[in-house]
Amino acid sequence: MSKISIGIIYGGKSTEHEISMRSAESVLTVLDKKRYDINLIYITKSGEWLLTKAEDLFNWKEKSAEKVRIVSPGRIEGTDINKQLDVVIPILHGTMGEDGTVQGLLELAEVPYVGCNVRSSAICMDKDITKKLLKSEGIDVAKSVVFKYNEKNKANFNKTKEKLSLPMFVKPVNQGSSVGVSKVTDEKSFYNAIDEAFKYDTKVMVESAINGREIEVAILGNMDPFVSLPGEIISNTEFYSYESKYIDEKGASLEIPAKLNSFQVTALQEVALKTFKILDCEGLGRVDMFLTDDNEIFVNEVNTFPGFTNISMYPKLLEVSGIEYSSLIERLIELALQTHKLKTDLRKSLIK
Repeated sequence: MSKISIGIIYGGKSTEHEISMRSAESVLTVLDKKRYDINLIYITKSGEWLLTKAEDLFNWKEKSAEKVRIVSPGRIEGTDINKQLDVVIPILHGTMGEDGTVQGLLELAEVPYVGCNVRSSAICMDKDITKKLLKSEGIDVAKSVVFKYNEKNKANFNKTKEKLSLPMFVKPVNQGSSVGVSKVTDEKSFYNAIDEAFKYDTKVMVESAINGREIEVAILGNMDPFVSLPGEIISNTEFYSYESKYIDEKGASLEIPAKLNSFQVTALQEVALKTFKILDCEGLGRVDMFLTDDNEIFVNEVNTFPGFTNISMYPKLLEVSGIEYSSLIERLIELALQTHKLKTDLRKSLIK
């Protein structure tokens, strides 16, 4: 039996470059080398695509790595390589990877890929569009105000405070992992936060704070998705910042599964699944929510390719729900192949 040829794309032109590398390392560890022919494709921070070896995952600069590209129909091409891919796992987090850009390239290259399609990837990366769509379908989200770069001078503290009240959070609209996010408690911190957020995006959101527990639910599947038990993030800092997630070991702890009653579990799972379907997601996604003391549920955001190390929230939620990490990777590959077949079978021309 011939091996399935897999392309693992990792790294990327994103502030979450290092997180992607950790996720790729974890996936590489559990993939069955006897079943899969694994091709590691590293995107440098400057945008070069390099074909690397497993032992060079973190040391590509010290080794010889060939520049490559993916072309239709699903091939890796370089000076000395021309190889067919059966499926791609784009383990990329944040902009220029999780936002539909790479997904669009893979669609043009006619290769199956793991995760959400171009449309849902782009929508979920844009927190402003996400909130508008969810709100229109009856899903509760935090009140917010958005400023584009050319409207930066319209970001007025008093007017914004009147609409949202204190405290507020300021964040880049198209970023993940709490990059560029600041908590605002007064006028000075408001303008500092606006400046900080505009370093990472041309569109900035100011959001009212929700006083509630931070709950996350993992979803796996296409037409009939599996919904995990909820998990809770218990932050030991002012909020779940980038430092709390990846740098400060004592910044936060994960409670998996979360301590909830059956009513709360069911309600959170229902909102997560409805959100996943409204945003046209497929394959995988993690829905992040707030649960208030009055059992109100507010959706914060949806991650279409969440952190994927073996200790990340997404795989841990599925593991506690009965799906092991290695089985999860296998399932995601199957889902990618199913989706691609459905698209391939669609008519491409009006001429019979």
